[in-house]
Amino acid sequence: MSVDLKGKTAIVTGASRGIGKALACTAASLGINLVIGARGQEALEETAKEIAAKFKVQVLPVVCDVTKLEDLENLVNSVKKKFGQVDILINNAGVSSQYPFQDQPIEDFERLAHTNYLGYVRLIRLVINDMIKDKSGAIINMVSGSTLCDPLPRNFIVYSSLKVGLRAFSKALFWELRDKGIKVTSILPGVTDTDLTGKLQEITNDTSRLMTTEAIENAVRFALTQPANVCPLEIAVINQTTPWTAPVIPFQQKHPGK
Repeated sequence: MSVDLKGKTAIVTGASRGIGKALACTAASLGINLVIGARGQEALEETAKEIAAKFKVQVLPVVCDVTKLEDLENLVNSVKKKFGQVDILINNAGVSSQYPFQDQPIEDFERLAHTNYLGYVRLIRLVINDMIKDKSGAIINMVSGSTLCDPLPRNFIVYSSLKVGLRAFSKALFWELRDKGIKVTSILPGVTDTDLTGKLQEITNDTSRLMTTEAIENAVRFALTQPANVCPLEIAVINQTTPWTAPVIPFQQKHPGK
């Protein structure tokens, strides 16, 4: 039997669009109140209003750049002030950068590391002691289906190696916290049709090879609604026709705005 999550509180990062917005809606559909974070204030506030009106839950938008520790601290403090505690953390914020390694701008490295790895780890650190005190909590980290590949897909090696680190961290954190009533789940999605991939040119000649967010939403819903003694450690959601052996992103990729 699934658990009743009505009245619980969740943080969702990168929530103003794409996968993050879809997952915020998923949580709201379960009766969970939300604190949603993203960098763009206007889109974030519009998303908050839309979700609150549709699902009849409380939604607090908090502008947050996950690369900045002070923003993460403000995000957590905003949750405590509004709702008292964080029951669920959905770490989703992410940026992508695809280049042959020798061509990748060095400044990309820090941005990728702070967003796709440190942002997750820091935010978990800020909420984890309260979860331990309550002997309850759920942490969901959006990792990447590319971490299933060996070797990692070309042009993705910096992005994907950080996601490999996040996957390893998440798995270790599960074992460290499993006796404290806290669940840690990694979601490993394949290439998904969102703004993140939409910014790249010539992603694929056949857009049916890209997943929608629906399967990822279902995976998160499954993880959140399992009984207290069940934790899905990892859920891989891969489009069966995505050609990881010949990655969707072309080798000679043009980057808009560069």
